[in-house]
Amino acid sequence: MTYTKDKITVRKFDVVIVGAGGSGMRASLQLARAGLNVAVLSKVFPTRSHTVAAQGGVGASLGNMSEDNWHYHFYDTVKGGDWLGDQDAIEFMCQEAPKVVYELEHFGMPFDRNADGTIYQRPFGGHTANYGEKPVQRACAAADRTGHAMLHTLYQQNVKAHTTFFVEWMALDLIRDADGDVVGVTALEMETGDFYVLHAKTVLLATGGAGRIFAASTNAFINTGDGLGMAARAGIPLQDMEFWQFHPTGVAGAGVLLTEGCRGEGAILLNCNGERFMERYAPTLKDLAPRDFVSRSMDQEIKEGRGCGPNKDYVVLKLDHLGAETIHKRLPSVFEIGINFANVDITKEPIPVVPTIHYQMGGIPTNIHGQVAVQTSRSDNEIVNGLYAVGECSCVSVHGANRLGTNSLLDLLVFGKAAGNHIIKHHEQGAHKPLPADAADFSLERLNRVENNPNGEYSQDVANEIRRTMQAHAGVFRTQALMDEGVEKINALRERALSVGLADTSKVFNTARIEALEVNNMIEVAQATMTSAAARHECRGAHSVLDYEHPADYEPAPLGRDDVHWMKHTLWHSATNSLSYKPVRTQPLTTETIPPKVRTF
Repeated sequence: MTYTKDKITVRKFDVVIVGAGGSGMRASLQLARAGLNVAVLSKVFPTRSHTVAAQGGVGASLGNMSEDNWHYHFYDTVKGGDWLGDQDAIEFMCQEAPKVVYELEHFGMPFDRNADGTIYQRPFGGHTANYGEKPVQRACAAADRTGHAMLHTLYQQNVKAHTTFFVEWMALDLIRDADGDVVGVTALEMETGDFYVLHAKTVLLATGGAGRIFAASTNAFINTGDGLGMAARAGIPLQDMEFWQFHPTGVAGAGVLLTEGCRGEGAILLNCNGERFMERYAPTLKDLAPRDFVSRSMDQEIKEGRGCGPNKDYVVLKLDHLGAETIHKRLPSVFEIGINFANVDITKEPIPVVPTIHYQMGGIPTNIHGQVAVQTSRSDNEIVNGLYAVGECSCVSVHGANRLGTNSLLDLLVFGKAAGNHIIKHHEQGAHKPLPADAADFSLERLNRVENNPNGEYSQDVANEIRRTMQAHAGVFRTQALMDEGVEKINALRERALSVGLADTSKVFNTARIEALEVNNMIEVAQATMTSAAARHECRGAHSVLDYEHPADYEPAPLGRDDVHWMKHTLWHSATNSLSYKPVRTQPLTTETIPPKVRTF
């Protein structure tokens, strides 16, 4: 089957949102309530979006359990991100946090409660009171199903506001006109296989992360980096893609997440000697140190031969001392995951865990309003008219080089709402900008390349090769030689990824077609990650390279972090497979800069 111009349906909207997870639906709710005509595209039913898998909580300095304020949260986030986060954006997020949590509560979010009716908050990794002095309870949770509850709450509110959902649709490419403004997207309806042009005044990308470019991942199968691929192909650089967070507690061999809320409630990590080893690495915060640090400590234990099991390739998480009642009340999903994925009853025995890829800190560069901003000769942050990005696919840079737990759900709410408000404020009544004559040509060519290639390679063979390469060359501990080799391998895979074919070209619900198009997105993300990582010659946050490790008192680069040469954001350009850099914004909005210092826990 060949896709042709005469079979294109064009539909018009004020705003098209790609992705119906937490950030997409928080933005669409603002817009639909303001009376705008909004279309939300999603590859899966909205409540199946990957936000549903978030367990632990939303970070906000409500101070319901002990004294807390936004400035402590701000400090923890800057420090957690190893001073690569933009401090203006971090301040904005931490100041807004209590407001968006209370707003969500009013939408009907079933938060856990204290006896006095206030929202229960649990401790979480890297969150402290008084600038690192002691752990603080800041995570607002709904048991260990916070993302699930949030997604359902937002979906119900969107239904009430009459948001239009296009379920089981896949966006293909951004449409840019001669001025470089974004005027719509091309899309495919999965059920029919029909091709559409969605003409819009504004497009908002909320497609989530791309964790499926790794072999062992806590991410859903839909997380193939579609928004990132669309942006990269449209000439928009991807920022800080070398920084990927490994979550310390993925179930060994299964890649399923066990929330940090386990350790927040008092669970501890043990090696084969039954030793609580985190006390050696982080004497103050212990098991609640930031995720990059805990993951590396676990990996160190395994490397030095203190891993558990017949192959000594994992450590264990002990929860039974919390008592069955607490586990069933606060961690019911974790109990179920233990039974279903590890055949372990966590109320009686420890569960095997390993660091597993979890979250991308990088993404499409944006400002605090969610507007996509690119580097030009005039400015480091030139606005792309008509295009916004929010959530994990974006990089405002509030997470810097390593995200603190609970800040992902917070990021969705704060910047989803901020983007919605900004679009409403700047929404122009009246006519749309005209579509360029070749609006659909690029997407049609991509589609037909797959359609008319019956002998092309099977998409999953290429996808698996991408995953194996990324796992081997961009893991928890990296070396320069490994990364350089990874760059060569990924570059070689690009041609294969762009020449996958379809043996079956049937139209109706052809999942093989969707998977082939997803591989086109995955290769962009993999190449951005590998190229950016190999070029960054330091250790910072989640990017830890054995070649550049140094002790804490090494003056030029304490703990390997080289602020003189590398305190800057990476920008990867797809068309040339090249890099440029821009400075980190160290000036907050209202408060004083937090100067870089050595991270200790």
